[in-house]
Amino acid sequence: MELVVVGVGYVGLVSAACFAEMGFKVTCLDINSQKIAGLQQGVIPIYEPGLEELVRKNSQAHRLTFTTDYTCITSATVCFIAVDTPVGEGGQCDLKSVKACARSIGQTVSHPLVVATKSTVPCGTHALIQSIIQEELAKRKLKIQVDVVSNPEFLKEGAAVTDFMKPDRVIIGTDSERAEGIMRDIYHPFMLSSDRLIIMDPLSAELTKYAANTMLALRISYMNWLSGICDATGANILNVRAGIGSDKRIGSQFLWAGAGFGGSCFPKDILALRYMAEELEHPTHIIDALHTINSQQKQLIGKNILKRHKAGSTIAILGLSFKPDTDDMREAPSLVLIQQLIQAGMKVRLFDPVAMPHAQEIVGKNSQITFCESELEAAQGADAIALVTEWKQFRLLDWPAVVEAMNGRDFFDGRNQYRPEEMAKRGFNYFSIGRKPEFAHDDIDKVNQCKNELYSQSP
Repeated sequence: MELVVVGVGYVGLVSAACFAEMGFKVTCLDINSQKIAGLQQGVIPIYEPGLEELVRKNSQAHRLTFTTDYTCITSATVCFIAVDTPVGEGGQCDLKSVKACARSIGQTVSHPLVVATKSTVPCGTHALIQSIIQEELAKRKLKIQVDVVSNPEFLKEGAAVTDFMKPDRVIIGTDSERAEGIMRDIYHPFMLSSDRLIIMDPLSAELTKYAANTMLALRISYMNWLSGICDATGANILNVRAGIGSDKRIGSQFLWAGAGFGGSCFPKDILALRYMAEELEHPTHIIDALHTINSQQKQLIGKNILKRHKAGSTIAILGLSFKPDTDDMREAPSLVLIQQLIQAGMKVRLFDPVAMPHAQEIVGKNSQITFCESELEAAQGADAIALVTEWKQFRLLDWPAVVEAMNGRDFFDGRNQYRPEEMAKRGFNYFSIGRKPEFAHDDIDKVNQCKNELYSQSP
């Protein structure tokens, strides 16, 4: 069985590589000739653990190829649409690329085909795609069975390859028995241990993607909102999380307070769902609150820094991508913090293990910004450090060297990664989210005492 995946972005490339790894012959199609030429030379446009190895391996085995030519669909059984659906005017999902893809399919298809939409799209898009394809077929005076199904993706950046190879569930939205049978055959190799395929109508499948992302965003936002109550009362958000997460009806996933969420999915999907609701004249209160809370949370670290530091201060920022194990900078909380500090007249020193090239493209050149090659270089001369993205390599820093490199001693933990008492012993004034620190003051004698105790015990 031959497959075509249109779009070599995050979803498309991961999907194509994983299908090829399972033995399918897969062609990646994209109108961006530069991306395709790069992939043909082994250049991966995104960072995702395990992806480069899969692409290289399956390209060498001739199971994975890349092209800009739509005629590749003439030998395919299924064509997956995985093109970008960015935020349009007023939060509306921009379907321009989806429509263009559907039109090209209709102008090229020559035999029965299943078109599976992986792009995140509003309810009713499957019917729109079907109508565009049929319109093009009518122009060609052809009658070809083309079944359009909804096949939303549920991949986590940083774990996308594992998620695809071992899915929690695969959703297929279709009313066609033929299409259902083909899609079952495609996903069967991924589900040998248990059947996690869910068949439903296309409208429900399209809405499920938005519903899932919004539910996860709601959980995060609730904890961020609750962390403000903890800050005001002295309660500990981690204790609260343990208390509610142990309830089986709630669970512990996506209950971490932090610096706000970003990425390519949650922000745009929330806006698209709100736009959809507004069009249907359905109340949007819960979505409005979610969006407001996340916007405010992204500003929290910056506000806390500005309470203690003024123009001319130097702040080191550790972690720039919106989450670990990705180079994705879209809607990243770090961008909000950088803007706050720059506007306040401060200097920033930035470091991320993977996302530096993308950060440089987005942030651009600025005399107040220094891009660094390590955590220690970022800390050099800093009055404070802000941890924004919780990369694993930040868990065990060379603390004596960091303290020695800094001018000040303030540490703002946007991910609650460290223990307040340990950070105090290392010599820091430590500030986290929703946790009242044991030492969050400028008692320099106490700080020095803690620092001396720590370093005297070092080998």
